[in-house]
Formats: sequence, C-alpha cells, structure tokens
Amino acid sequence: MPRLTPNKLVRPFLKWAGGKRQLLPELIRHMPDTYNKYYEPFIGGGALLFALQPKKAVISDSNQELISCYTVIRDSLDELVENLRHHRNEEDYFYRIREWDRQDSFSTKTPVQKAARIIFLNKTCYNGLFRVNAQGQFNAPFGRYTNPNILDEAVLKAVSSYLNTAKVDLLNQDFAKTVAKARKNDFIYFDPPYDPVSDTASFTGYDINGFNKDEQKRLRDTFVKLSDKGCKVMLSNAYTNFIRDLYQDYTCIRVKATRAINSKASRRGKIDEILVKNYEGNG
Repeated sequence: MPRLTPNKLVRPFLKWAGGKRQLLPELIRHMPDTYNKYYEPFIGGGALLFALQPKKAVISDSNQELISCYTVIRDSLDELVENLRHHRNEEDYFYRIREWDRQDSFSTKTPVQKAARIIFLNKTCYNGLFRVNAQGQFNAPFGRYTNPNILDEAVLKAVSSYLNTAKVDLLNQDFAKTVAKARKNDFIYFDPPYDPVSDTASFTGYDINGFNKDEQKRLRDTFVKLSDKGCKVMLSNAYTNFIRDLYQDYTCIRVKATRAINSKASRRGKIDEILVKNYEGNG
C-alpha cells in the first residue's frame, strides 16, 4: 500500500517491555511487499508501526493508560509538552508522582496529566520499564540517571503529526475484536506477551491482565481465521516448543533478539524468538 514519506523522528516515545526496535530489520525483511490496512492489536511501544508509517492503521492494546497516552499525543500535544516541562528528575519527586495511582484522587487526574506521568516515570525509572503490580500500580523504582530526556519534544511532535496525518484508529480492547473487521490483503502483526521460556520467566509484568497458554491458543485460532479470510499475518513470540507446535502449519523463522529489559543483568542478552507468517516470500 502507499505510505507516507517516512519521518525518522517518528519512533517509540516509551521504552516498553518486549519492544521491537532492535528486531526491526528482521521484521521489515519478512514483511509482505503489499497490503491494504495495517493492524497491530498489541501495540506496546509501536516500533514497527512507526517504522512503516502506513496511511491506514488500526492499533490497540489492553493497557488503557498506554492507549490514552497515544490519544493525548495525537489530540493534546501542546498541553502534554507544557506538563512535561514541569517534571523533575529527583528521587523524592519521582516517588510522589509514582504514588498517584495508589490514591483515590488518581481518578480525577486529566488524561494529559496521566500521559505526562507515564512518560516521566518511563524516562526516569530504573531500566526504563513500564511495570505494574497485581493491583495495576506502577512499581518500578527510581533510576538515578544523570540527565534523562524527559521531554523529547521533537519525537512527540513527529508522532503527533503522523497520528493526525494518517488514518490511525486507537482502540483499547481485546485482540480478537480489534481484527474482527480485517479483510483480504490487510496485514496484521501480532506481538503478544510471550510464552514464558520457564515458569519464572513470565514477561507480563507490564499488564495486569496476564496472557496464559489458553490465551495463546485463542490467539492461534484468531491467526487461523484471519488466514482463511486471505489476510497476511505475522506473529512474534518466544521460541518454545509450545509456540512451535501451535503454529506448525505456518512458516516459522528462528531469530536472535536482544532483550535489554530485565531486573537481573544475567538475564539480558541474546535469546531465541520466533517469527510466524502465513505468506511465502514477502507476500
């Protein structure tokens, strides 16, 4: 499909667990050559969306605060920038802002205030990680960075311009519902919470909804339905026997990915991931 002239400043404005920036060359190499509308039901940081910058897209995530942040950047950029100017890289201040979602008054905060909070915490917390506890409360500690770029105005402006120039639907709903209207030759990229490589390696700490093996099977069933409709579908996941078995009828590609977000340094580094696609070559 025709695309906008890519703007290199259009890139993720948050560091997100499972983000795909370092895997982009592999993803783009295995993209279909042509497609109509772009769908990404687990948008996260949006690395592939922002690299491709399609003219028509539907993006969604189960994390309501994340989608609200995208919406604020699209609709209320000037207010967001002004709010971010007031945030400070100080430990006491950081914990006061982090505490917001533990207080009853959090519900009275505006979407702009909440979006600025998420960006501020993401830029100043340890290891740049959006992480919540079982109650949905942000719980990453202060990062002690010397000069974090809390307000990356150029990137926020570029992302806002893209979201306003292209036709991008922003949704906060289940993945199956998000792709229900996808048609033949539309392209869907699934980047779900990964199947854990061990019982202690679950990577769903940024979302209170969880994503167990039953959800992985439901996602596979959605993948099959989309394939039957003539959609072009690509999926990323952990390279586990469970995932390989689920998608054994499709093209599976083993890739090496660098995982920089983990509380333990020993668990960062190159790991095996799988790309699954239902089309040959590049579409």
